[in-house]
Amino acid sequence: MDYDKEFYLLHLMQQVYSSLISVSNKLQTTGDKYSAPLTSRQYMTVIAMLHLPEDETTIVNIANKLGATKQNVTQLVGSLEKKGLVTIVPSKKDKRAVNVHLTNLGLETMVSESNMTVDFMADIFKSFDEKELEILWKLLAKLYRFDGTEMDGFEADVQVPNTLNDEEIHLAIERFSLKRNDK
Repeated sequence: MDYDKEFYLLHLMQQVYSSLISVSNKLQTTGDKYSAPLTSRQYMTVIAMLHLPEDETTIVNIANKLGATKQNVTQLVGSLEKKGLVTIVPSKKDKRAVNVHLTNLGLETMVSESNMTVDFMADIFKSFDEKELEILWKLLAKLYRFDGTEMDGFEADVQVPNTLNDEEIHLAIERFSLKRNDK
């Protein structure tokens, strides 16, 4: 056994882990500034809901989508409910569960937050090219599988009514491109 190599690998893994935690905290803090009046975690909770069929938006399913605990998602949903952005209704499929539904105010908030996605993504990934983003995504999915669990990510189309017209979408994408390319 090459102890020096193994020691180096252990050190490297500790650095990667520490960096992931730091990056995660920094992204959350920065995301909070972009997503006001929501926190970035509340925003992602709603995004997770929108990636689930409406009759499957249980706390457990949202937690699985986010890779979070049921308790954490219960707190997030409670804060969204206090803001009037979601309602909690009994599940028609499972008497022990509840479904979380986006209210009209919640939908309006998410539509108004579409600029958050454009600006935030353009700013944080500005120095990444397409290939680097693809590699990073694959590596993060690989890391997620460390315990044998596949990431139930956000690859599927979001289940939100299209409330933006084509011109608004094109303007947002143009702004994204300009911001990303520092123009």
